[in-house]
Amino acid sequence: MDTIHRFLFEDLDIRGSLVQLGPAWRSLCAVRDYAPAACNLLGELAAVTTIIGSNLKTPGRVRFQLQGTGPVSLLVMDCDEQLRLRGMARSTLEPANQEAAVSPAPTFSAKELLGDGQLMLTLQTANAEPYQSLVPNDGETMAAIFEHYLTQSEQLSSRLWLAADNETACGLFLQKLPDADLRDADGWNRIEQLASTVTTSELSLPAETLLTRLFSQENIRLYPARTVTWHCPRDEEKIRNLLLTMGRDEIVDMLADAQEISIADEICGHEYRFGPEIINELFPPAGRVLH
Repeated sequence: MDTIHRFLFEDLDIRGSLVQLGPAWRSLCAVRDYAPAACNLLGELAAVTTIIGSNLKTPGRVRFQLQGTGPVSLLVMDCDEQLRLRGMARSTLEPANQEAAVSPAPTFSAKELLGDGQLMLTLQTANAEPYQSLVPNDGETMAAIFEHYLTQSEQLSSRLWLAADNETACGLFLQKLPDADLRDADGWNRIEQLASTVTTSELSLPAETLLTRLFSQENIRLYPARTVTWHCPRDEEKIRNLLLTMGRDEIVDMLADAQEISIADEICGHEYRFGPEIINELFPPAGRVLH
C-alpha cells in the first residue's frame, strides 16, 4: 500500500488513477484521536488529494481545505510533488470508546458532517504567487464534492469512488479526455458503469487485479506505482524563528502570564514548549563594555 497507480484505456481517451494508503494514513492519524466519522472523511480527502497532487509537474504543494457549519468544521490536507501528505480535521464529534465500539457507529453523509461551507484549493509552486479558488461544498459525499469541483475547474467529466476507515484510505478516479467521444461514442458511459460496480473492499485489491476485474474487456496501460508518504517532521527551528519575529518584550510578557510558552502545530499534531531560558537563547544579553 501507500501507492498511486495511473492508468490509461488504450483504445479510449480516458485516464484514471488508483490510490491506496495504509501505513502512511495510519501514521497521519496516530497523533490524533478522531471520531470514526471524522477519520473516514479525512481519509477520503487524503485519497483524493493524493490523486490531484500526483499531477504536480514542478516543485510545489496543493492544499485542500473544507470548511463548514457541521460537526466536522474543518478538514485540511496537502500534498507536494513528492507525494508527501499532511493533514488534520477539526470536529466536535466524540472519539469512539470501547463501550461504543460494541455497536455499529452511526453513519453520516459528508453533507451532514460538513454542513454548509466551501472547498478552497491553494496551489503553491516555486517562484510563483499562490493560486486560490473557492467553490461551495456541493455534494452529499466527498466524491461528489470533488467530482463537481474537477468538472467545473478542468471542464472534463470526472468520477471518483472513495473509501476510508482507520486502517486504509483508497480512491479510484476516472476522467474523460477531450477526444473520448471520437474514439468511442459509448466508451465513457461503458467505463463509468463498470467502475460503478466497485465495492469498498475491492478498492484495496492490487491494482492489476482490480482493473482486470472491473474492465476485463478493455485494453489498459498500467503505469509504475509511485510511493506516497506521510511527512510531518518536528521543526523546532521554524517555531524559534516565529518567536524571534515576535520580539523580546512580547516573549517576556507571555512568560510573565504563564511559566511556559506552548505552541501547537495543529496540522502535524506536534506541540512545542519553551521555558524562561528561551529569552536568553533567542535574545542573548549584550556583553559588558570594558575600559
